[in-house]
Amino acid sequence: MMDWTTSHYRYLARLLSRNTLLYTEMVTTGALIHGDTERFLRHEEAEYPLALQLGGSDAKELAHCAALAEKFGFDEVNLNVGCPSDRVQNNMIGACLMGHPQKVAEGVQAMIEATNLPVTVKHRIGIDGRESWDDLCEFIETVAEAGCKTFIVHARIAILDGLSPKENREIPPLKYDWVYRLKQKYPHLEIIINGGIKTFDECHEHLRHTDGVMLGREAYHNPWLLAGVDPEFFGESSPVQTRHDALRAMFPFIESELARGVYLGHMTRHLLGLFHGQPGGRQFRRHISENAHKPGAGLEVVQAALEKVREPEPTMIAEA
Repeated sequence: MMDWTTSHYRYLARLLSRNTLLYTEMVTTGALIHGDTERFLRHEEAEYPLALQLGGSDAKELAHCAALAEKFGFDEVNLNVGCPSDRVQNNMIGACLMGHPQKVAEGVQAMIEATNLPVTVKHRIGIDGRESWDDLCEFIETVAEAGCKTFIVHARIAILDGLSPKENREIPPLKYDWVYRLKQKYPHLEIIINGGIKTFDECHEHLRHTDGVMLGREAYHNPWLLAGVDPEFFGESSPVQTRHDALRAMFPFIESELARGVYLGHMTRHLLGLFHGQPGGRQFRRHISENAHKPGAGLEVVQAALEKVREPEPTMIAEA
């Protein structure tokens, strides 16, 4: 979810659900230690609960960044052992670490010792060359012994030699039953399932076998899905009644970011899916795409785009 789950997307997501745990995009330890730490870790209090997702493999660097996560107010720190990108492989980051469970364990132990925050691991069910059930169990047991209690499991292997990151999200088959078996084998661990999940019906089925569900691309491309999470899974009313209400609630945040010098297009690209499948949704996306990049573009671009989507009548909202 690199460049996707930025603070601008997360602000919208939090308007749609009070309870969903949100994750940052993966931030490398090198970027935090040697780059602009404040910029990488900047977020709004309105985004909580919020987890910081780290990419790295050096135990000392991971410990340092875990302490930063606590200092900056995050609710969880997560180590990414699932990203298949060539860029991160070359730096011993992401899914390639599944071939080095002891190194992951050392990093996790260092993180746990450096912070009071929950330390979690997100990973695949395997990688090429280490894709057996026994390999997966060895990874889980090694990292759990270091103190990790929560594993977020993408139910596909990652093929690091020969497939692009996009292909790695689509070609290796989903093996949800493997994640279910992990929960059966390790009932004392929190096992959260991830990968290709799009509907609440699917979520309910997975929750029969696991402790939680992570939604990735579906929640990004169709963010309105999140507006149903609180009533469906937490027994609470939705924070907003319509997509229009959600976008209007973004206006003060958009204005404050514009005043800070943020380019409008950096924010609006995360709004394009809000009216997914709705009459006028295409015109909404087109207006933003054609105008948000222009010099001096401001909130008026979003307001004009919103006018292209018919607002539901109050009776329609009540029936929905």
